[in-house]
Amino acid sequence: MPTNNLENNDKTERFWNNFIAKTISYGISDQASRWYVIHVENYIKAQDKRLALHQKNDLIEYFKIKGRNDDLESWQFSQLVHSLEILFVDFVKPDWVADFNWQHWKDLAHEPAIRKIEELKIPLSQFNEANFDDSLTREVAAKFPSSMQQVITEIRTRNYSIRTEKSYLGWIVRFIAFHKFRDPNEMGAGEVSAFLTNLVVNKQVAINTQKQAISALAFLYLKVFKRESFDLEGFSRSKKPRKLPVVLSIREVGLLLNAIEHPLSFTMASLLYGCGMRLMECIRLRVFDIDFDYQHIVVRDAKGNKDRVVPLPLKLIQQLKSQIEHVKDLHQQDIKNNVANVYLPDALERKYPNAVKELGWQYVFPSARLSVDPRTHIVRRHHIHENGLQKHIKHAAVSAGLTKKVNCHCLRHSFATHLLETGHDIRTVQELLGHADVSTTMIYTHVLNKPGVTVNSPFDAL
Repeated sequence: MPTNNLENNDKTERFWNNFIAKTISYGISDQASRWYVIHVENYIKAQDKRLALHQKNDLIEYFKIKGRNDDLESWQFSQLVHSLEILFVDFVKPDWVADFNWQHWKDLAHEPAIRKIEELKIPLSQFNEANFDDSLTREVAAKFPSSMQQVITEIRTRNYSIRTEKSYLGWIVRFIAFHKFRDPNEMGAGEVSAFLTNLVVNKQVAINTQKQAISALAFLYLKVFKRESFDLEGFSRSKKPRKLPVVLSIREVGLLLNAIEHPLSFTMASLLYGCGMRLMECIRLRVFDIDFDYQHIVVRDAKGNKDRVVPLPLKLIQQLKSQIEHVKDLHQQDIKNNVANVYLPDALERKYPNAVKELGWQYVFPSARLSVDPRTHIVRRHHIHENGLQKHIKHAAVSAGLTKKVNCHCLRHSFATHLLETGHDIRTVQELLGHADVSTTMIYTHVLNKPGVTVNSPFDAL
C-alpha cells in the first residue's frame, strides 16, 4: 500500500498493479484506470500523514476543495470519488469506511456547482474585527446576518483577496443603507439602478468607483442570491475622461531614484521602473519569482488573474540577492522562534502544509513585524505595507524638484513610454505590461509626438 513517503519501489509497484486490477474488476476501462491512479496519487500527495491514519473528515475536506474547482467536470468529480472509494474500501479498510456516505458525494457530482450544495458556513462572529469595523457595517450585519454570511462565504470559497472582500462588503452595506435598510433579497435591478444614479448625480463619483459598485452588487445578486439575470438599465453613468498618463523623462527618473534615501524603497522603486510592475505586484513578489539565471521575474496573479514574465534589470541583481539573504536570515529567526508562517493563495496551505516554512514562498519584501491575519487570526509575517514606498516616492519627487504629479504608477508609465521611444514594438510592450487589449497600451504613444508624422509647433517657424 502506498504511503506519503514511498520507500519500497517493489511494494509500490505491486500495489498499483493490484489497484488497476481492482478497477478493471469493477468494469472500468484500461484508459479510465489510468485516471483513477492519477486521482489517488494526487490525493496522497495532498496529505501529510499515512493513509492508515486518515479519518472521514480528511476525505470530506478534500472533496470540498475539489468540488469548488469550477474547471472540474461532473464526470471527473464522480470519477475522483469512485477512485478514492476503491482505495479506502478495498485497500486501506479503516474502521469508519463502512459508514462513509460515498453515494452522497457521487450524487453531488451531477450538480452544476458542488460548492452550492456543500457550502462552507462561516459564522459572522469570526469577522467582526476584520470586516465589520464601522458602526454602519455592524448595523447591517445585525439586521441581515444570513445575507452577510452568504456574501462572505461566497467570496471566500472563490478565494477572492481580502481587498476585494472589504470593497464588496462596503458597497453592499452602502447600498442597503441607501434604501433605508430594506432586505437586499427583496430588492433588485431597479433599486441598484437608483443607487448607481445617486452615486453619479449627488456623489459625483469617478467612473472606476461606479464600476466597483456595479461589480459588487452584480456579485450580490448573481453569485450570492443566484438570480438568473441582472439587467441594469436607466441609470446615469459616470463619464470616462480621457486622461493621459504622467510620464517622467529618463533624466527625471534618475533624479527621482537618486533622491530616495531609504535603501529598500530605492530597490522597489527601481523595480517599478525597470520591470514596469504595478505597485502591489512588486510588494507581493515571492523569493522563487526571481530567476537570476534566466534574468527574469515572474509576476504572478496579476490583474485579470494572469501571470507574465518581465526582464530582471541587471543593475539590480546584487541588491536583490542581498535582500533575499536578509529574507533568509529573518526566516531562519522565525523558524527558531516557531513563528515561521506566510500567506499562501488558493487554499495551498491545506494542500501543502509545509510550504509556509519554505524560503521560496517568503515575500521578497517582508514586514519588519509579525501580524495577525484578519481572516484566520494566524500570526504571520506578511509583506510590507505599500504606504511606505508611496510616501518615500512622493517625498523624493519634492526633494528632486519635480513639478509633475509623481506617484508609483508613473514609473510604470515611464517604463512603457521609454521602451516605445527606444524602438520596441507595441505588442512587446503590451505583453510586458500585461494588458489584455493593445488599445490600452496605445495611450503611451502620445508622448512620442508621432501620430503618423512628426508635428512641430508653428511658433518655432517664426
